[in-house]
Amino acid sequence: MITASPFRPAWWLPGPHLQTLWPVLVRPHRAPLLRRERIELADGDFIDLDWTPAHPGPVVLVLHGLEGSSRSHYAGRILQRLRSAGYQGVLMHFRGCSGAPNRLARGYTAGDSDDLESVTALLRRRFPDRPLAAVGYSLGGNVLLKWLGQSAPPLACAVAVSVPFELACTAERLERGFSRLYQAYLLAKLRRSALRKVHYPGFPVTRETLATLTGLRRFDDAVTAPLHGYSGAEEYYRDASSRQYLHAIPTPTLLIQARDDPFMDERAIPLARELSASTTLELSRQGGHVGFIAGTIPGRARYWLDERITAWLDARTGEPVARVPRDSEHGDHGALVHDRSGGHPLG
Repeated sequence: MITASPFRPAWWLPGPHLQTLWPVLVRPHRAPLLRRERIELADGDFIDLDWTPAHPGPVVLVLHGLEGSSRSHYAGRILQRLRSAGYQGVLMHFRGCSGAPNRLARGYTAGDSDDLESVTALLRRRFPDRPLAAVGYSLGGNVLLKWLGQSAPPLACAVAVSVPFELACTAERLERGFSRLYQAYLLAKLRRSALRKVHYPGFPVTRETLATLTGLRRFDDAVTAPLHGYSGAEEYYRDASSRQYLHAIPTPTLLIQARDDPFMDERAIPLARELSASTTLELSRQGGHVGFIAGTIPGRARYWLDERITAWLDARTGEPVARVPRDSEHGDHGALVHDRSGGHPLG
């Protein structure tokens, strides 16, 4: 079903762009102490997981957006919130997003869920008696929804935020108006990642060609699509878009979406008849892209999105084992400890 979101934006952050940019530019919240674990994959590549401190509560897997990481503003905030609320949080980096280039020429796409499948299977083996949930943002939300609609996932519930339900629509929207700023930012990050791998066997373009790819669609057509078995951007967007899989999702799933999201336009928002009986779309008039900032006092933001996510998780995973006292959270923000165990194979 589709319901009206209870979110009310901060009056001092009007419009989609201030809602989108405020949490990027003003970041008072950082992730808790994180432990990094390297996961070896069957194809010879790897991905990195970042874990919040050990806790016996339900396990929540977090999926970041395009070229994001555990250092992305929304990721750090939700990991901190999960820890405070009594959950075991773990963020899965898509290939090449943890700070080290992956070993293969291929990377990740908005529709490739094989690594997600492997990681959730690993979590299920490690924590067989705990509820398992997932939260995906933007591209990570699209990956999550497509996987939920294509498989029988072992999840108690899921949340997807600011999802580009139709990838072609998103690529088109980012070519217009102020949204071109977001496209330029994302393209710069994509190019940096690609430059690390132009010498890999099978990489489809040269360093010189990369500089000429001036839009996301052109980048996906020349790089993302051929690297991942597609004939071009059109086929990639058609296959990877999550909207066509929403009707088949069996897991209790919350979609949090704003009509004014500057990464898409309203024609990409699913209709009620496209949603499964297990899926709820909470639609707000405002909120921007992964924004949803509330608060009545200028400069004092209330991160409503994190509150809503944990409320949904609480209601569907059972009350977490124990809340972490707030005074125990001080002094460990923003750090990262690397697991020195040498990696854990999934097999």
